[in-house]
Amino acid sequence: MNDITDTNTTDVPALLRNVPSSVEFKKLRKRLLRQAREAIDDFGMLPKDASQQKRPKWLVCLSGGKDSYTLLAVLIELHWRGLLPVDLVACNLDQAQPGFPTDILPKFFEENGIEHIIVREDTYSIVTDKIPAHQTYCSLCSRLRRGILYRIAREQGCEAIVLGHHREDILETFFMNLFHGGRLASMPPKLVNDEGDLLVLRPLAYCAERDIAKFASGMQFPIIPCNLCGSQDGLQREEVKRMLQGWEKQSPGRLGVMARALGRTRPSHLLDRALYDFVNLRPSDRAAGDEAGEAEEPCGASLAMTAKLFAAE
Repeated sequence: MNDITDTNTTDVPALLRNVPSSVEFKKLRKRLLRQAREAIDDFGMLPKDASQQKRPKWLVCLSGGKDSYTLLAVLIELHWRGLLPVDLVACNLDQAQPGFPTDILPKFFEENGIEHIIVREDTYSIVTDKIPAHQTYCSLCSRLRRGILYRIAREQGCEAIVLGHHREDILETFFMNLFHGGRLASMPPKLVNDEGDLLVLRPLAYCAERDIAKFASGMQFPIIPCNLCGSQDGLQREEVKRMLQGWEKQSPGRLGVMARALGRTRPSHLLDRALYDFVNLRPSDRAAGDEAGEAEEPCGASLAMTAKLFAAE
C-alpha cells in the first residue's frame, strides 16, 4: 500500500486532506484499509475482470452514522490508491424522520466533492403506523429501506449496494439468531438479493467497532443519530451488544476469536444433517484425515477444566 503519510496535498480526495497526523491515527487508518481490502479480496467482492478500464459501479449507502461515514472514507481511499477499480456513488435515503437534519449530508457531499444521490421516501410514517410503539421497528424499517435501495441501485446502473456493517454487527446477528431464531446464521459479507440482479457487500466485516468509532471521531464526521430504531430501549440486539462488550472487557480479544470462528465451521461437528451425511457415516467409509474424525486439538475449555481438576487433587 502506498505511503499513508502524505495526504494533505491537492491530488488527494478532499475527504482525506485534513486527516489527523498522529502515529496512532495513521496505524488505525492503515488497519481499517488493510482489513477492508482483505474482506474485498477474501469474499470476491470485485469481479475477476475488474480494472481501471472496466469498472463496476457500487452504491455506497450513507445513513449519517459512524459506520457508513467510515465505509465511504475507506472506499474512497482505496479507490484513490488504485486498489479499488470501482465507480462509487454515495446514497442517502431520507426516511422522513421528524427532526432529521436534511442539510448535513448534502453539505458533507458537496464540500468533499463526492458523487451522490439523496432520495426522500417517507418510510417513517409506514413503520410507526404498522408497528406499535412498544415493539421493535428494525425489521420492517430494514425491509422497506432495502427495497428502496435496490431500486435506486438499478436506476443508477450499479452492480452492488455497499453497507457499513462491521465485525460486531455480524457477531450480534449471529447471537440474535442463536438465542431467538434457533439457527446458526449471521450477516454474510457478500450475498445476492432475492431477485438475483444485485450484490449486497459489507467490506467492513473484519473491522472492529471500536476502531470505526475512533476513526469517525478523529475525522470529525457530522454524525446524525437515528430517531427511529435507535430511539427504542430494551431491544434484544442491545442486550446482545452489552453481553459481547462484557465478554470483551473480561477477556480482551475474545470478539476477534469469535469472529474468526464464523469462518472456520466444521459441519461434521455440528448437528445439521442437511450439511453432513451422518446417517451414512460408517467406520470403514471414513478416509484418513476426514473432518468427521475426532477434533485435531481439544478445545480450550476442556484443557482448562482438565488442568483445574488435576490441580485440585
